[in-house]
Amino acid sequence: MSVKFEDYYQVLGVQRDATAKEIQAAFRKLARKYHPDVNKEPEAEQKFKKINEAYEVLKDPDKREKYDQLGANWKSGQDFTAPPGWEGFNMHYDTGGGQSFHFGGEGDFSDFFEMLFGSQGRGFSDFSGQQRGSRRQSWSQKGQDRESELQITLEDAYFGTTKTVALQVSEEQPDGRMKSMRKEIQVKIPKGVKDGSRIRLKGQGGPGFNGGPPGDLYFKINIAPHAVFSLEGTDLKTTISLTPWEAILGGKVRVPTMEGAVQITVPAGTQNNQRFRLKGKGLAGKGDLYGVVQIKIPTDLSQEELELVKKLDQFKKDSGQEQGGS
Repeated sequence: MSVKFEDYYQVLGVQRDATAKEIQAAFRKLARKYHPDVNKEPEAEQKFKKINEAYEVLKDPDKREKYDQLGANWKSGQDFTAPPGWEGFNMHYDTGGGQSFHFGGEGDFSDFFEMLFGSQGRGFSDFSGQQRGSRRQSWSQKGQDRESELQITLEDAYFGTTKTVALQVSEEQPDGRMKSMRKEIQVKIPKGVKDGSRIRLKGQGGPGFNGGPPGDLYFKINIAPHAVFSLEGTDLKTTISLTPWEAILGGKVRVPTMEGAVQITVPAGTQNNQRFRLKGKGLAGKGDLYGVVQIKIPTDLSQEELELVKKLDQFKKDSGQEQGGS
């Protein structure tokens, strides 16, 4: 028997080398759009069946491998006859959101599908207990995950804290209408959180479909610039300001840290941009603090101080001439 070929990759809008995650994401998006309970267009139900049929094949490694053996040159709508040796499979659909169901009734699967995989899946009931023959099955879906950005201070990231965040959310009213409301939630900022990391708040995302659970809310952490420290991963960097004579002679200097200034010893002859490491003084005790030397040239020297500098300069010149003449 000849049937029409179905290009399941085209139905889901994915490439033939798409990953399982990409296939699942494409299915979820299309299932939400065309499910007959939320889309009243006449063609929605038929599109929804095609989407589920394509996902049934491509989500299953064994079915997908068999399907791919047909090759990539087939086009949707071409006449097709299955080669010998094809075995049937049970037709069980997974929405990808923790719920599953079986379709029943004639016409729920294409002749192409049944030619390749059989029709053993008919006769099952869906997860709500509805029997075969019902054209519209009970179906629920987890709500959409949402993402927002949350700016915090370096102190928040270093010590950890709890932030109160105000959100605009849509909530269903007793009359079934959706109303935009202001909602405050508490977001726990863990000690040592990294810039760009995400914090998940379970159940704070979009509402579910048909009684499904709500999605999750993710906050992308943005650590604001700091006046004293810069952040590099879990390491911190700060400036150690030295006068020329401190750099020349060496000695003890104070270095700022997130928990207060500490004293370190710099050696004689310290150079500009030289780095000193304070182990464990970065984020969450994992990173380090690096002090970078900047030699500051004074601009308010007295006349006496200027004379001393001139004498040192002359002394260095005279020493150089003597060494050159000997």
